[in-house]
Order: sequence, then structure tokens, then C-alpha cells
Amino acid sequence: MEPALRALPGVGVWTAAEVRQRAHGDPDAFSFADYHVAKNVTWALTGVAGDDDACAQLLRPYAGHRFRVQRLLELDGVMRPRHGPRMTLPDHLPVRWSQRPGSGPGTPAR
Repeated sequence: MEPALRALPGVGVWTAAEVRQRAHGDPDAFSFADYHVAKNVTWALTGVAGDDDACAQLLRPYAGHRFRVQRLLELDGVMRPRHGPRMTLPDHLPVRWSQRPGSGPGTPAR
């Protein structure tokens, strides 16, 4: 199944694994080449975020069930701590020009 998927243009390791997970229920189709998955799984199992190679080493004892391990950790909510700034939600309400910051009386023209 994987070689046939990978033979299609634009289908790589991640896309083939996602198709095998969703469409075929493959319990071993781990999402390698995903930006977050390997880091979250290695952090959950060791306390240190790792790359795909480190994650593959950790998941060797679970051969045949690597996607199940990934999914169970996701469902449990185990994720590495986030340290980035929190993004504010956009406000899509209309604003009058007179209410915009810097557009009141006494504002120099640009």
C-alpha cells in the first residue's frame, strides 16, 4: 500500500501515513515528518523533545502499533509545554474610521 501511495506525485511519508491511518485503519502508520508529532511523543515518553529518528528509536518496542501509541498520547492530552506568545483572536466587527487609533482630532496627517 505505501509504495503505491508514494509513487503518486506530491505524496510523501506524512501523506501516505495519514491516508493509511484514516482510510485503512493501519495501527502502525505513525506520522513521521510531522512538525509536532515526534516532538510531542518523545517528550511524553522521555521528558525531552526529539526528532523523527529519536521517536523511531523509542517506538521500536511498539512495532505494529505505533499509530496507536501516537493517538493514545494525543487523546490523553500529553503535550510538551508551549513557550510562544499567545495570539489574540481577530475581531471582525466593523470599526468606523473615527474610532481607529490615531485617527482622532489633532492627529498629524501622513
